[in-house]
Amino acid sequence: MSARLLDGKALAARVRGELADQVRGLARAPGLAVVLVGEDPASRVYVRNKARAAEAMGLVHRQIDLPADTTQARLLEVVRALGDDPAIDGILVQFPLPPHLSQAAVLDAIPVAKDVDGLTTASLGLLAQGRPGLVACTPKGCMRLLDEAGAVLEGAHAVVVGRSNIVGRPMAMLLEQANATVTVCHSRTRDLPAVCRTADILVVGVGRPELVRADWVAPGAVVIDVGINRKADGRLCGDVATDEVAEVASAVTPVPGGVGPMTIAMLLANTVESALARGA
Repeated sequence: MSARLLDGKALAARVRGELADQVRGLARAPGLAVVLVGEDPASRVYVRNKARAAEAMGLVHRQIDLPADTTQARLLEVVRALGDDPAIDGILVQFPLPPHLSQAAVLDAIPVAKDVDGLTTASLGLLAQGRPGLVACTPKGCMRLLDEAGAVLEGAHAVVVGRSNIVGRPMAMLLEQANATVTVCHSRTRDLPAVCRTADILVVGVGRPELVRADWVAPGAVVIDVGINRKADGRLCGDVATDEVAEVASAVTPVPGGVGPMTIAMLLANTVESALARGA
């Protein structure tokens, strides 16, 4: 293995330490509210990890658990009440929601100033226009990892595989605003391996285990693996065949321990940013 493994866990710990120092200097602790609907096991794990991280750095963490049969009206009532609560600086509704609930309607109910996930229409619109706002956590974490890798973005060719509103689209916008030339790929892209081989920076987030192989990657490229998948034997893996790709790339994120910890760190960073903007 020749590539540098980008340790998201260590970087996230450093970020949380810096944030904790900021929080100690505030007149009040920033408040993060997390709304969880139903009993999805993966969502419960994610929410528990977020709660532990928030409380460890001095944030006020409030969790609202709602049953799976919660109505749309009740969920919107909860979200709007949090929007009006001056003690709450950030609102996160854990997705996926039960199928009878509208994710779009819930996002539309979150005030842009408290959208610490950076996923509302308003937040994505601000990002598209290059205006200040809260940025989606996973792409924001990816940018910190690229900085940690020493990646030169200006003038580089960046390829983003995946076009979701959670990762692909905001990631492409952030890279473009850093003066990279960006290509966004998806399931209809012709000869995807050939396009990936043109990348100086390759970001992959499609949810297909070990899709990207060594012969998809240009020598010296920096590879950010956003995917997280579980193999038949129970082991976790990303969308990139890490061991293979590490023989070609200059740097690559592992799974687990790469992008995941940075996503949570950026959620906490957004909460502190919101609190500061609201006069904490």
